Amino acid sequence: MTKILLMEDDPDLCRSLRQELNQNGYVVDCCSDGETAMLYALNTDFGYDLAIVDRMLPVIDGLTIIRAMRRKGIQIPVIIITGMSALDDRVEGLDGGADDYLVKPFHIRELLARVRALTRRPHQIQDTETFSYADLQFDYFGRILSCGERKVSLTAREAELMGTLIKQPETVFSREQLVLKVWGSDSDVEPGNVDNYISFLRKRLRELKSSCQIKTIYGSGYRLEGSHA
Repeated sequence: MTKILLMEDDPDLCRSLRQELNQNGYVVDCCSDGETAMLYALNTDFGYDLAIVDRMLPVIDGLTIIRAMRRKGIQIPVIIITGMSALDDRVEGLDGGADDYLVKPFHIRELLARVRALTRRPHQIQDTETFSYADLQFDYFGRILSCGERKVSLTAREAELMGTLIKQPETVFSREQLVLKVWGSDSDVEPGNVDNYISFLRKRLRELKSSCQIKTIYGSGYRLEGSHA
């Protein structure tokens, strides 16, 4: 599931872009001013895969946000969308850390094509990315969880949740954090619904006869533990 941070202060354009991106299978969070956008862009807990940035945001401009992201080591692809079409503006935007530059007005099909092109790149590199912890191995993109010779296929939501837990084992995640990472900040999923997916994953671990458990830390949340924990 690809998560996009959209920074655009024109409410009509923002609404239109978000709708189109949602219809094409993307999860989208929107920010309409640079101050809010900066907070979202620099918080790696949101797990964005790509950012679409209006260069002329109020309060803090888009290029300043992109430069701050790069200084912090956040290397997700960034597309600038702007009415500034001069060559010097394009050069400044790309040199400032953007990966692509799209001048308004543009056709949504072109934006979607650029999003696909940029989000394909890390997947081509990481198609076989696996995570290991204790006796578990998890093929993130194949959504296969295995323990020794035993394997189970996970649903997309289960895979996102397992990916979050196994990337940081023995770390306590609150229900709210898990909703944010798996469903996005604009989801209407209630934190209590996380319990259902935790239950599904616990069943998967039992099927695999894994020594790992997803422990409930009362008052705090959940964490993945191995037999040594």
